[in-house]
Amino acid sequence: MIVPAEQMSRLTRALPFWLSLGLIPLAWISATQGGWTIALLPLATWYLFSGLDAILGRYSDNADLDTPPEGLFWYQLVTVVWVPLQLLTIFGIMAYVTRSDHLNGISEWALFAVLGVVSGTIGINYSHELMHQRNRFERWLGDILLGSVLYGHFRSEHLLVHHRYVGTPRDPVTARYNEGFHRFFPRVLRESLVSSFRAEQAMLARKSLPWWHPINPFWRYWALEVGFVVLSYLIGNWWGVFMFATQAFWAVFQLELVNYVEHYGLTRKHLGEGKYEHVLPRHSWNADHRASNWLLINLQRHSDHHYKPDRRFPLLQTYDDADAPQLPFGYPIMTLAALVPPLWRRVMNPRVRSWRARYYPEITDWEPYKAGTTPMPR
Repeated sequence: MIVPAEQMSRLTRALPFWLSLGLIPLAWISATQGGWTIALLPLATWYLFSGLDAILGRYSDNADLDTPPEGLFWYQLVTVVWVPLQLLTIFGIMAYVTRSDHLNGISEWALFAVLGVVSGTIGINYSHELMHQRNRFERWLGDILLGSVLYGHFRSEHLLVHHRYVGTPRDPVTARYNEGFHRFFPRVLRESLVSSFRAEQAMLARKSLPWWHPINPFWRYWALEVGFVVLSYLIGNWWGVFMFATQAFWAVFQLELVNYVEHYGLTRKHLGEGKYEHVLPRHSWNADHRASNWLLINLQRHSDHHYKPDRRFPLLQTYDDADAPQLPFGYPIMTLAALVPPLWRRVMNPRVRSWRARYYPEITDWEPYKAGTTPMPR
């Protein structure tokens, strides 16, 4: 079968966003060889793509927003095919290492910790793209990916809480100014679970339905998570469950590191009576570094994602300094910096203060914008 020239051109343009699939063979090399090769996955995701960013620089061109759906096929396909590949990798490697004796317990723990880097960096990121789509099949795939890291409620939290309340005290995921990641992480784990459940409960209440009604998506989240835990037990007994939980923890850790970076210190202007200005590109940190956006399917064009959440990732636009605050590096470097609070504050606090002066020179007292002090929207 001869592929038409236009289709081949579309495939060629989309191929850089397929680089994430190269992590799958690296995972199997780590599992079969052990030793230093276990470090290959974090080296690739954090350091290789940071190096490529330094070499390839930024990419400020924007896609044509009138691109027809068929022009996005190859971009959409990578998020779909990743789902079975991730599941086969996690559970295939689990079956392999529990039936071989070339890795000791510490090595197996380390292996599944770095698998969590992949399922968090790529898997949760792809689930984020899928959950925003109207297609029910894609949304189901997003739920499956989140179930595989025991974080199903992230969909409800993200769609019903984060996008609505970003940059306000009501959004658990908006990192507060001067809040270190090691304080942010446990707070978000606790508050996002509660806020997501309450958001779904409120939606059901508006239909005069109780929270335990079958249409509550939490039943689906819990069923998928229990199913994956049972599968882990069947493959590797309680050690399999432990390895699966290890993978899930580090995936969620990776997700919340990114969440921390995306909105650190940025707040929407309070208009009074619990109301805030509309979400604008200025309320998210933007990064148009070329290589890390290939790996993260343009997640770093986060300003446009919050401004227009229904756009598929190849259509996300980037902004210059006049419209959105810019990160000095891509997410791989910025997330590493976030793990060292003094370094993070040294890099980011002056940028937050500059952002305040640029976009909101009329606000001289930012104390009321701390979590829990500014009136919340109803």
